[in-house]
Amino acid sequence: MYDDSHIKNLRARIIGTNPNLDTVENRDKWWLLGTAGCHLCDIAEQQLIQFQAVQPIDYHYIDIADFDETLMLEFATTIPIILTPSKQLNYPFSVLDLQQLIV
Repeated sequence: MYDDSHIKNLRARIIGTNPNLDTVENRDKWWLLGTAGCHLCDIAEQQLIQFQAVQPIDYHYIDIADFDETLMLEFATTIPIILTPSKQLNYPFSVLDLQQLIV
């Protein structure tokens, strides 16, 4: 698990490549990093949707193809990834793992 400063720095770098993410609404959202055509990303999104049935979380799907090349390559082989405002969870994960992000 990564510490808060790492996650804050990472989210700031992502916002740097996608300034439209720098909104009040997005600050507290979970971010699902993925890309089109990634079947694991589709599975991760389905798990988030299932999780929302028991836990009211907001998430935003972020396509890494919108990142600059350096940042995109950093995530190209590790997606899907969930970033909360303070935690990072790399795939594979389950709905139970998502619950641990709340604690």
